[in-house]
Amino acid sequence: MPTLASHSYVFDPRPNFPLLLTAKRNWDPSSPHAHDPTALTLIFCHGTSFHKETYEPALDDFYTLLDDETHGPRPKIREAWAIDCPNHGDAALLNEATLRWGYEPVFPWQEYARGIHAFLAGLGTGVDVDFSTRKLIFIGHSFAATALVLALTYQPPLKPEQLILLETMCARPDRIVGLTKSLSDGSQNRRDIWPSRAAAYESFKARQPWKGWDDRILRKYVEHALTPLPSLEHPDKEGVTLKCTRRQETAVYRDWHGSCAVWRTIGHIVERVPTHIIYGAVPNYLPLEVQNEFIQDAIGGEQNLASLTRIPGAGHLAAQTHPREFAQIIFNILGGSKSPQARL
Repeated sequence: MPTLASHSYVFDPRPNFPLLLTAKRNWDPSSPHAHDPTALTLIFCHGTSFHKETYEPALDDFYTLLDDETHGPRPKIREAWAIDCPNHGDAALLNEATLRWGYEPVFPWQEYARGIHAFLAGLGTGVDVDFSTRKLIFIGHSFAATALVLALTYQPPLKPEQLILLETMCARPDRIVGLTKSLSDGSQNRRDIWPSRAAAYESFKARQPWKGWDDRILRKYVEHALTPLPSLEHPDKEGVTLKCTRRQETAVYRDWHGSCAVWRTIGHIVERVPTHIIYGAVPNYLPLEVQNEFIQDAIGGEQNLASLTRIPGAGHLAAQTHPREFAQIIFNILGGSKSPQARL
């Protein structure tokens, strides 16, 4: 497996957008495609409560596939970027004070979309890359899948080569309120303080859903989703807490307008951008009828998709439980495989 290099960035889109963004660039220094204008640049965006580093184990698996010529056609990859939602990960620390005014009790999903758009359109400072010259692949999980779709509705237009959407958080408008309420009810009361990172790891390892994650991803979560106390949220506490606070996580779950906007938009998006839809084969959060309604009613049928794939044994958190299979599907899609199904 090649050893990936990385560099972290802070992107400042102010005054046009009030929240800072944090991003990480990952690349293989030994790759012959590092400066190839025809090679692909991957853009990863994460689900609620996660962070940009959650994809790094899947990226390791993906680059391992790239390094092995026995795995079939290999796409040319220039580099891979991951972008934190403004109230998650390192961005949440930079925006801590700003988020307390105007982003509670609801954090609109469009704010992640606006941040993604500003970042990729170059509407700010701090990142010396002109993404308009790149062949972009958008990859998003859960509410980030909806944010990537929404980012395609802003001006100036973004023009990705393909969309890869895992467990897209989109449902019929009369269903989404109930789906998001169950999440917001749970997040309000979740534990958010631990004596140490080691104690947090042991606590997560013993409980669902964390105990079902790939251990590499759980360790990334402990390293990158937590921050030392005190904080504005807990000014008199010690130990570690969540970078994305309970209040902000709940605020994300309380929004349902973003899902409704994507429901009305996705049918037009798939006409101009080849779109790959992936679900976990276990419908533990998005019921099958919700998935089927999204494909049939919002998208207009499976025939309008570049591919539809289900990951055996995985549920809504497939990116955390099945990173190898997710990486294999991305590899197959970008390599031009007629069947992107993961090899298990």
